[in-house]
Amino acid sequence: MRGMELKKLNKLDDFLLFNFLAKDKQNAEEIIDAGLGFVVPGIVSSEFTRIEDGIKKVAELKEISSVVSIGLGDNGNPANWEKVLHIAAGANPGHINQPFEKSSYARGYLKAKGINQVVNGLVSPAGKVGYVKLSGVEIRVEDLVDLAVSMGVESIKFMPLKGLTHLEELVYLCKVASEKGIVSIEPAGGISAENIVEIVNGVRDTGISVFMPHIFGSTIDKETGRTIPQEVEKIVSLVRG
Repeated sequence: MRGMELKKLNKLDDFLLFNFLAKDKQNAEEIIDAGLGFVVPGIVSSEFTRIEDGIKKVAELKEISSVVSIGLGDNGNPANWEKVLHIAAGANPGHINQPFEKSSYARGYLKAKGINQVVNGLVSPAGKVGYVKLSGVEIRVEDLVDLAVSMGVESIKFMPLKGLTHLEELVYLCKVASEKGIVSIEPAGGISAENIVEIVNGVRDTGISVFMPHIFGSTIDKETGRTIPQEVEKIVSLVRG
């Protein structure tokens, strides 16, 4: 599966998908139903001490969804990149998260095994419009996107968004990415029912083909670790208006 394949998934308003964590197969089914099919269920690699357990979980979720997302976990800890890669190699999830500097390697590694994945590259806000941080170094958004295109990276993850704190920066990134041929932008961090409408409306006219917010903390039951279907339904309903 390539980044272009994200365009073929069922998207709200023809550009919007949501990424929620799924505790198990039943939870995945619940949140996909609650999200009217606009949901890509995910796991995080930090939950697994053994690669085999991660592979098994992806296989379980793929009984419900054609695409499963494997996140780094630990708030986007780049040290988990290899664990994500090895789970993906054994499970063909369809979508994985990587530090930007590892994303091209990860994509090539999996492709050599006959596994074509959407591989995003994680960058962070710089605190000013027109710039992002890559490995802690500020870089112009235009330069970052040109680099992504040259590396074959089709999706850029932007984290931590911190709710609305870095929304203007996100909007600018989406505009430039769209103009230069990046397929998708994936923000994460502090996204909830309270701010999802403003975030989506901010990027709606940027031209980005796929916009997939990762919405975790605000939707997860802290006792069970399960994503709450009612919260998913609420978020999708708010965006639909």
